[in-house]
Amino acid sequence: MEGKRKRKLSVAIITFNEEKNIGDCIRSVETVADEIIVLDSISTDRTKEIATSFSKVKFYESPFPGHVEQKNKAIGFCSHDWILSLDADERANETLVRSIQAFLESESIHANGFKIARLTYHLGRWIRYSGWYPLRRYRLFQKNSATWVGENPHDFIELKPGSVGKIMKGDILHYSFTDFSHQITTINQFSSIVAYTRYAKGERFSLTKTILKPFGKFLEIYIFKFGFLDGIPGLWIAIASSFSTFLKYAKLYELDRKQIERPSNIRKEYGKN
Repeated sequence: MEGKRKRKLSVAIITFNEEKNIGDCIRSVETVADEIIVLDSISTDRTKEIATSFSKVKFYESPFPGHVEQKNKAIGFCSHDWILSLDADERANETLVRSIQAFLESESIHANGFKIARLTYHLGRWIRYSGWYPLRRYRLFQKNSATWVGENPHDFIELKPGSVGKIMKGDILHYSFTDFSHQITTINQFSSIVAYTRYAKGERFSLTKTILKPFGKFLEIYIFKFGFLDGIPGLWIAIASSFSTFLKYAKLYELDRKQIERPSNIRKEYGKN
């Protein structure tokens, strides 16, 4: 698929104990990538062994200060002007690969970044509503025109002022959870990160928000974002999202009352640059 390219592509992936995912992730973009940057947070499984078995991979290791910080660090390791950023549990589908190849071969582009839809597989089906799809975000971007921002762990690419963005055909396939138990474990971890991050920024516990926000989140996901069209999985997603919202405020209560210094399920290096 090479020979006609007008530009080169770096693929950036951050990892931590992703031996079950990293191989498929790399294979999905191997034909369009000129280099694949894997920035690992000191994994204890076979992530490094699997990643480095691919000839295009450049493997780096660094403690994990946070999602935003780590992804920006991965960008810094990229050699080329254009970058595709993926998580280890994501894959580029065939339509997206063709779109990227066409982009790499095009004479002119008139854009600094491209938004790509992400389609998540969960509870035995592709989730097409519930606010999960298409949820387009910038994932293919010009290195000097973009940066990762957001509230950890909910990061996103922001283009710099004056940049031009477009939509690219194709989907990023997201295999985020192995089952519902895995989703609950992730919710528990991510809500800890959010509470810890918000507390560090000065937010304090609010009983009103603790009561009202979870209820509002359920209505948002299940009714206003058509979660009911995803069947039973859509109902589970709405309930889990509501519970996640509650956990953020419940953990903020612990921090605000000085019952804990940090949630016990956050890695010690988190928040340290």
